[in-house]
Amino acid sequence: MALYLTEGDVAATFTMIDALRVLDAAARKIADGSAMNAPRQRVRAGGATLQVLPAALDGRLGHKSYTVGPRGATFWVTLYAPSGEMLAIIEANTLGQIRTGAASGLATRHLARGDARALGTIGTGFQARTQIEAICLVRPIEQVRVFGRNPQRLETFCAELSALLERPIEAVGSAQAAVADADIVATMTSSDTPVFAGASLRPGTHVNAAGSNRAAAAEIDVETVRRAAIVAVEDVAQAKVEAGELLAAVSAGVFHWDAAVRLADVVAGQVAGRTDETQITLFESLGVGIWDLAAASHVYDACAAQGRGTKLPFAG
Repeated sequence: MALYLTEGDVAATFTMIDALRVLDAAARKIADGSAMNAPRQRVRAGGATLQVLPAALDGRLGHKSYTVGPRGATFWVTLYAPSGEMLAIIEANTLGQIRTGAASGLATRHLARGDARALGTIGTGFQARTQIEAICLVRPIEQVRVFGRNPQRLETFCAELSALLERPIEAVGSAQAAVADADIVATMTSSDTPVFAGASLRPGTHVNAAGSNRAAAAEIDVETVRRAAIVAVEDVAQAKVEAGELLAAVSAGVFHWDAAVRLADVVAGQVAGRTDETQITLFESLGVGIWDLAAASHVYDACAAQGRGTKLPFAG
């Protein structure tokens, strides 16, 4: 019988270290052609949008589905065995938060300078937390500066994250102050327009742009894309539909799609990552179904082994 797994089950069995490991493994299988990812599909009715991200990995099939509407967003992953039997329905807010941070952590591991120690982050939402956590796990970060538009929320965010990560997290008064002197920049906002000036990036900076997956939104500017020696994406077909920052750069004539590389190919060593300490590198994170499937498969196996979950009253 299929299992129903809650946010609590996910939190008990899925850490950022787990996420970095399973995403790394999934990326290598994307690169060798043994895994399959399909771009996000969207349908709309009334005031709500349903979004679905399907994938296949290690013989299992699955999809994340979520609705966004007036009452917010609700996330689920449905996991199937190779036979087509349903294995689990998983509440996926926590799962998505962790795996989104892990995707940026994976990109940082393979694209940022090895000696990167200063992180500048723009955004103070729940997704920004895991961006910082993942990056701090893969690089020897000594300084974290964060900017958010709401001063009270910013101070709370920094205090809570300092306690969680046991390191100083500094609140700064502007996006430019967060980016200045940073070796790594992470953006996780809901902004439709660029949140910092790409001209101000230091040579050698790595940028994770993770806040937008809409064609009409651009969290980073065209200059950031123009200056990037490497532009890595999770899925090129999906990026051509959703990556507003890259679409803007294409329209401006400073970027061409044949210059985009798959992060999976960089992870697997099939495409060169950083080759020069002065290069600016960019990871355009949109979120793909195969990350959710890899995470969900790990959670299901761990919960099944521990006897977690509620058996659903129907055959899968």
